[in-house]
Amino acid sequence: MTEPHRLKFYTHPMSRACIARWMLEEVEADYDSIYMALGEKITDPDFLAINPMGKVPVVVHGDRVVTESAAICTYLADAFPEAELAPAPQARDSYYRWLFFAAGCLEPAAINKHLGVVVSPEQEGMVGYRTLEATLDTLQWQLERSEFVAGGAFTAADVYVGSQVSWGMEFGSVERRPVFSDYVEKISSRPAAIRAAKLDGELAARQGLVPT
Repeated sequence: MTEPHRLKFYTHPMSRACIARWMLEEVEADYDSIYMALGEKITDPDFLAINPMGKVPVVVHGDRVVTESAAICTYLADAFPEAELAPAPQARDSYYRWLFFAAGCLEPAAINKHLGVVVSPEQEGMVGYRTLEATLDTLQWQLERSEFVAGGAFTAADVYVGSQVSWGMEFGSVERRPVFSDYVEKISSRPAAIRAAKLDGELAARQGLVPT
């Protein structure tokens, strides 16, 4: 059963917190959004007491604090089992595999490209993703053989992986391969994804981050 605590969600609408927002909407959680300005280093002692990294997203659920987008997606899938966004425990091999692949390979590879970081052939063994091309080829291999990233059903892994692919294509660090475009189009049409994008857009407008 879902615990009755109302969640607190520390967020910024132009950050990785968009991933957590989407997941919160997928599980239909009751939550309060707390906007954190990111233009300057966060120094609020109350916030740093729950996340010394000084970054969003953060979800507080009763006395539980969860940071890191992939962890938040995984936690919420377990905390709200009625949403059916995680496979049965004995069938979570692909689910865990692709969640951690996106966190450990896809995001670092895409960010390094965006930052202009070049990994030499001699250094490939030092980075978990080898090369961006190898990472994208591996993800394409999976999406060509599976309707969703972890199998035949949409899961929390799709929220995280799909967000990384979508952002990467938008900013040019992930190639717009047909399989990636089709995948993003499919999952971004979900009602929860549409609600989350609308809420983030409204928050951005209220904070003067985008023209109204």
